Amino acid sequence: MNTIKLTNKQARHFILLKQGLIDEHKFNGEQGVCDYIRQAGCIQFDPIDVCGKNPELVLQSRVDGFTKDMLYKLLYIDRRLIDHFDKNMSIFSIEDWKYFSRKRTAYKQQVRSKAQIDEVAEEIKAIIKERGFASSKDVNFKEQVDWYWSPTTLSRAVLETLYFQGDLIVHHKEGTIKHYALASEYIPEEMLNAGDPNLTQEQYWEWLILRRIGAVGMLWNKPSDAWLGIDGLKSANRNNIFNKLKSEGKIIEIQVEDIHNSFYCLLEDKNLVDIVLNRDSFTERTEFIAPLDNMLWDRNIIEKIFNFEYRWEIYTPVDKRKYGYYVLPVLSGDRFIGRIEIINDKKLKQLTVKNLWLEETVDSATELSERINNCVESFAKFNNCDRIDSLITKF
Repeated sequence: MNTIKLTNKQARHFILLKQGLIDEHKFNGEQGVCDYIRQAGCIQFDPIDVCGKNPELVLQSRVDGFTKDMLYKLLYIDRRLIDHFDKNMSIFSIEDWKYFSRKRTAYKQQVRSKAQIDEVAEEIKAIIKERGFASSKDVNFKEQVDWYWSPTTLSRAVLETLYFQGDLIVHHKEGTIKHYALASEYIPEEMLNAGDPNLTQEQYWEWLILRRIGAVGMLWNKPSDAWLGIDGLKSANRNNIFNKLKSEGKIIEIQVEDIHNSFYCLLEDKNLVDIVLNRDSFTERTEFIAPLDNMLWDRNIIEKIFNFEYRWEIYTPVDKRKYGYYVLPVLSGDRFIGRIEIINDKKLKQLTVKNLWLEETVDSATELSERINNCVESFAKFNNCDRIDSLITKF
């Protein structure tokens, strides 16, 4: 297939259509959550909750009618989704469990504090089987052991090791506390013991690269945070796989005006390419975007195509921050128009808009303030807030 050429505007429209962030909502309710995650492969998890956790923020911008309880239900009651490792800690469809057996096996071969963990692992699994589920507070092994981030209790080390290896899954969470259960009690046997569909390491990398291209919409063959969690993948491997996927027609090469490097999308998204080539305008929406949103996995692409520079400053020292601690990009139509800092006060059930920074290129029109205010009101509902303290009136 020949290289497809897109204008910058068409490239923006393609990515946004793929992500379900422009035009009418294509993802709705619980099924919409599952459909988006299946399309994206995974959404990245982060426990910090200033105005919603990252996966909740990803879904609220795309899924019409989304609530936080909806994701909890799909994870811990219906179990159509599971939280485990893909791009770092992630949420993905339970059907994808078999594809990560290689990663779980790797964890079994590199256990820190292995001797101490092996000594009590079976005892802890027996406790969990008897109780149904347990957290580190329920398993009383307080001995300190060496751990990946810093020394921790033997209880936590064993639970996390068994979780990394796939013997345990998260049964449910209370805040940031994980309660674990035996995977064999909740994952159907045909899924739990299914063989790895990828017979070789190269096939596994190929599957993951296709998955990550689909997660973002368009990716280039360059170093990128979009490849995080693909263990062992080097530039040479990535180059070979891109060439193979292109020769087999599984990916389509795209050239975007004024950008030297080629981009690639999945063959299955050719219909979206055709739409943007033949249609100039789409219904605009205004949405607040998660800091670790799939679309932002390669922020250099966002800067090139959307002319928007975004850096998550949560780990930046206060005196070096340009904006704030937990700041969300604001998407309106096919442009990022600024950044917003929002805090959910759960005790007061109040949503506070602390700061709003508009891009210099944005025309401060009344219509824009109305769009952002409407988005703030929807965001307050998403966060179960009864009132709003907002600095946004009219620009």
